[in-house]
Amino acid sequence: MSVLDIFCVNRIFVAINLHYNYKFNFMKLVASSFCALAALFVACSTPNKSATTDYTQYVNPFIGTDFTGNTYPGAQVPFGMVQLSPDNGLPGWDRIAGYYYPDSTIAGFSHTHLSGTGAGDLYDISFMPVTLPYKEAEEPLGIHSKFSHDNESAYAGYYQVLLTDYNINVELTATERCGVQRYTFPKAESAIILNLSKAMNWDATQDSHIEVVDSVTIQGYRYSDGWARNQKIYFRTRFSRPFDKMTIDTTAIVKEGKQIGTGYIARFDYPTSEGEQITLVTAISGTSMEGAAKNLQAEAPNNDFDTYLAQAKDMWNKELAKIQIETTNEDDKVVFYTALYHSMLAPTIYNDVDGAYYGPDKQVHQADGWTNYSTFSLWDTYRAAHPLFTYTQPERTNDMIKSFLAFYEQNGRLPVWNFYGSETDMMIGYHAVPVIVDAYLKGIGDFDAEKALEACVATANLDHYRGIGLYKEKGYIPYNIKDEYNTENWSLSKTLEYTFDDFCIAEMAKKMGKEDIAKEFYTRAGYYKNVYNPATSFMQPRDDKGNFIANFKADEYTPHICESNGWQYFWSAQHDIKGLIDLVGGKERFEQKLDSMFTFHPTDKDELPIFSTGMIGQYAHGNEPSHHVSYLFNAVNQPAKTQKYVAEIMHNLYTNTPAGLCGNEDCGQMSAWYVFSAMGFYPVNPVSGMYELGTPLFPKAELHLANGNTFTVIAKGVSRENIYIQSVKLNGQPYDKSYITHEQIMSGATLELEMGSTPGTAWY
Repeated sequence: MSVLDIFCVNRIFVAINLHYNYKFNFMKLVASSFCALAALFVACSTPNKSATTDYTQYVNPFIGTDFTGNTYPGAQVPFGMVQLSPDNGLPGWDRIAGYYYPDSTIAGFSHTHLSGTGAGDLYDISFMPVTLPYKEAEEPLGIHSKFSHDNESAYAGYYQVLLTDYNINVELTATERCGVQRYTFPKAESAIILNLSKAMNWDATQDSHIEVVDSVTIQGYRYSDGWARNQKIYFRTRFSRPFDKMTIDTTAIVKEGKQIGTGYIARFDYPTSEGEQITLVTAISGTSMEGAAKNLQAEAPNNDFDTYLAQAKDMWNKELAKIQIETTNEDDKVVFYTALYHSMLAPTIYNDVDGAYYGPDKQVHQADGWTNYSTFSLWDTYRAAHPLFTYTQPERTNDMIKSFLAFYEQNGRLPVWNFYGSETDMMIGYHAVPVIVDAYLKGIGDFDAEKALEACVATANLDHYRGIGLYKEKGYIPYNIKDEYNTENWSLSKTLEYTFDDFCIAEMAKKMGKEDIAKEFYTRAGYYKNVYNPATSFMQPRDDKGNFIANFKADEYTPHICESNGWQYFWSAQHDIKGLIDLVGGKERFEQKLDSMFTFHPTDKDELPIFSTGMIGQYAHGNEPSHHVSYLFNAVNQPAKTQKYVAEIMHNLYTNTPAGLCGNEDCGQMSAWYVFSAMGFYPVNPVSGMYELGTPLFPKAELHLANGNTFTVIAKGVSRENIYIQSVKLNGQPYDKSYITHEQIMSGATLELEMGSTPGTAWY
């Protein structure tokens, strides 16, 4: 046995000892750990780095579970339909994802969650193991247990907690469509409770059902209404041991004085011995109980928790290994791989193993040869998450666009913010468009480009939808006209978001030779200039007569600007930064305005809204409209300022702590910004194929591409102090651009940067 083998075995036993930090029968410990021990021993004996590195150990799912991140710590595989995670049992904005780190109670482990959205929905199919008599509080908490973070752990694909009140250890893992729970009980009269009546935050049960299939299997459904309307989740659960007794309790669900459904709660009783383990495997489906049964049989035909955990780890390691970094800073490594992990929690798979899925027309459809996806937070994720997928997930990107086109066929327009077969219409714009166009321009996939362009144009011409008709007529959306189609206002933001999407349509039409369409949408792409007020040098709301709104203050938060203020939305012409520079009077004036963005700080008396977090002056990294702004100094020959602010954001606003995200994770966008930026570049205009250089975080980063090439960034001398680029080489030759291109990345180029502690003169 080599020294390396001895070292690895020693680390394995240390890890096992730490993992089982509760009272446990030693022989059961050895048995349950043997397979993992053998697998890790083989891995440690293999010299190949990508095969031996367990990247899951660098993922801390608790990052973002405190402050405003709104993430969940539970178990999921990449883009999995199941997000099996603990719920604290209490409602509130802080508990949108079901779990809030400062809490001390757990009231169930449910199979569906949203990652950092700021909207409280899902929490479907919630199980809770207990010993009798169990602890129960008034609703909404109900049956629950205390827990301590000292007896809680998680990594990619795994979650564990000791329920203090019952001395029950809970472990969670998952497949794509199944959640796997292993409960280790004390000697007691024990029970497992399935509560389909439980409702939290925006989510409310409308109807439910539980039925017995055999001595170890149940199935049923939960229909609910929430952020997404008319959600339908079907399930089938298999227990590893027959339940001694099953008790059903039902409650009438009443709406407007009439019963609309039934809430089911089931209790499964077991006398348990010390250290006895019971495993539950639950498959979910959006189509039927039969669909759930198929998913269960295909993905989890037995009750071997360790097998499914090993599979989940393998799936995560495959994805996380696509970007390899070198650093001696363990916290930076954890923050990076956790960010990469968070970027792959959504969108989520949304079809059964046979391709069946529930569509927005409330019918069951078939995905033939492709995977249907849901949970698209497009106002956020078009900026960096989807551009990242074009490198790390090109096949999934193709399927996501096919999902958009199916949604268009079934709903008459592309999705805005959809999940579980429902359009929430949350946020604004028609940002499926840049995702489609970016993939098309990069030559990704085999989706129908003609149909894709048709869908983009049709969606952009829905005159009755959210002011689009007014936008087309006047070249902007007036702030003083509200009707049934334009109820939430946000007139300034809508105008700016539409102009970017229209630019994307024009670019796709141009590439396809559709000159008439390109001309029309290039014209519309310039409409951002119509809301620029030269008197104030800000984008400003206008009325239907063309008058700018009076007494406009750019640092105020008003109904005319979506979740931002005038400072933050001014820069939302990513497609025409040169035109924006010309509007304000040239590069010098633009630089001054950028400087003010980062130095004009709110006062102590200013009451900032919940989405204005991660503030540097008026820059709000906690919200997406600001995300590209620090890179704009490159456009005015001041790259050192980009490097300064990007480094400050990475170092101070992303940390290896539960409060380590400065704003909502928003289905991966917050983390995708970090992944790109830590590698040293960022897509200011996501469809341009150009990536502005910032400042890399690591001495070396390798992006392994689907075409077999590896794009490499080497940052010599980089450190917390050495954040400034002194010189640049590309493939060994001096390089004088402030950006790199998609073609250079895909070619497997090597970008070599000399770093220093003072601003360099790499380009200017």
